[in-house]
Amino acid sequence: MSTLRNFAIGTNSMIETDLLIIGAGPAGASLACFLASYGKNGLVISAAPGTANTPRAHMHNQAALQCIRNVDIGLWEECERLGQRGSSIMHYRCDYDLASPCNPMDLPQTLLEPIHVKYATANGFKVRFDTQLLSFAEDTVSGKIFCHVKDRATGAEYYITTKYLFGADGGQSIVAQQLGLPFTVLPGGGIAYNILVRADLSHLMNSRPGNLHWNLRLARDYPFMCVGRMVKPWYEWLFVIFPKGPDCTIDDRTNGQWGEVVEDMIDDNTVKVQVLGVSKWVINETSADTISRGNVFCLGDAIHRHPPTLGLGSNTCIQDSFNLAWKINLVMDGAASPGLLETYNIERQPIAAQLVKASNDMLRKHILVWQTVGVLPPGHTLEERLAGITELRENSEKGRARRKLLKERQQDLYHETGALGLEMGQLYHSHAVYVGDEPGPYLPSGKEADNPVLFYDANTYPGRRLPHVWLNTALPKKLVSTVDIAGKGRFCLFTGIGGESWKVAAAAVSESLKVPIGVVGIGFGQDWEDPYHAWADKRGVEEDGAVLVRPDLFVAWRAESSGSEEECASKLQEVMKRILYLK
Repeated sequence: MSTLRNFAIGTNSMIETDLLIIGAGPAGASLACFLASYGKNGLVISAAPGTANTPRAHMHNQAALQCIRNVDIGLWEECERLGQRGSSIMHYRCDYDLASPCNPMDLPQTLLEPIHVKYATANGFKVRFDTQLLSFAEDTVSGKIFCHVKDRATGAEYYITTKYLFGADGGQSIVAQQLGLPFTVLPGGGIAYNILVRADLSHLMNSRPGNLHWNLRLARDYPFMCVGRMVKPWYEWLFVIFPKGPDCTIDDRTNGQWGEVVEDMIDDNTVKVQVLGVSKWVINETSADTISRGNVFCLGDAIHRHPPTLGLGSNTCIQDSFNLAWKINLVMDGAASPGLLETYNIERQPIAAQLVKASNDMLRKHILVWQTVGVLPPGHTLEERLAGITELRENSEKGRARRKLLKERQQDLYHETGALGLEMGQLYHSHAVYVGDEPGPYLPSGKEADNPVLFYDANTYPGRRLPHVWLNTALPKKLVSTVDIAGKGRFCLFTGIGGESWKVAAAAVSESLKVPIGVVGIGFGQDWEDPYHAWADKRGVEEDGAVLVRPDLFVAWRAESSGSEEECASKLQEVMKRILYLK
């Protein structure tokens, strides 16, 4: 990062803010939304003319949706109104129902980004589109960051000073480049295209509904494969064109020519295709080894660049933002030391790197299935291209072997459609997680121990996600999730019968440290009752023990049992000061 003396500041106008977010995509818009929910004011600038005009990211998993749901119920209700569920995304096993109060949702970023931007601008943030970051520099004396920006509509250049700078500016991030972040970059997978079309395919979905469909078109000698993705059932689609290998070149085409390709892929002469837009992108395998320095933080595609397989891109953006927002809030309020911000890098960087590898591994698994069916590089005859399908239908040793291989490779793809463990099973290791009272390191159990990608064992080990459990009151009302009770911008301490000392301790520590700590009693005669005994199974401590949950819904610490009010207050004070980097 340049120092201020190498940064020429002229007489142009200067804008001052404490929080400047570069980019208004899934990462930037959600960060603005989450910071605004804490009552913080700031500025978002985006080089784009507006929110996304193509529905690139669309599948949102339970981990990301819990972040949105926990911030504001109005946000959640708007997402539910616009998102798709039901028959269009029907292939999820019952484990998902047990993992979260939110079910997976198909909600394209063309719809989600405006929701976040609207909330942010209504709650203290300003957003400027067509505004490009040119460079930035830090004044080491004042600690301010000076940003040189350009209004792309008028050509005017001016400066913005900020205390915190957030690079959510996508795969060509200016912030990451100028910050000099080190990246792990593996050979690319070639050039791909997104073709957004209007085409009524409802008659084809009657017997086989779904939001993703392979279109391999073996009869054609194309240099690419194609996946048709539902945007609006069943008349708006995104056809994603993948090269048959990193060395296969896909020629640029006009919108009309791409429309002809899509019609050929559909192969139904009753369907008319209208191309709404075409975008070109690179299949990356890139992740940042460091994602923040000082008061400059990068998130989203700026730090993890990968194909859309697994559908974790936007989800990870939102979780990056949710992790960072509460830490920024407490540091700005003076309730936590700036050292807390270092845990953003420690906690989120490994997840970004894992996502990039897993997404590319899954794309390679898709290609293996396509090859088993008979997909070949361009230059083969029709007979050669259909040989795989022909062999799959044969009553022969080769046919049986190919069918067995196809089954194995298709079942391997379940690691994408059923990757509950990968989506929900994160474990944070950082100073913001207190494990000093644990008898040993975390050890997965049950199905998660056998397959941590497919299965998620909800538990309260520090660093794990707060388990979702349905609770109710003594006089039954609507069921409420633990996930809905915790968070809301504060720490939350869960206890039970005999845990009165923890309630007194939480009030005392909250007053002492000026950090809100909610207290929840679960059990007979408590604030909430455990009608299915699910909390008793998952809490991991005695009834009078305590489970401390961070504002981002991750467990910070737990105590096996209670003690005197003085002992509980002393221990909770010690834990909270360590988490907040206070002396």
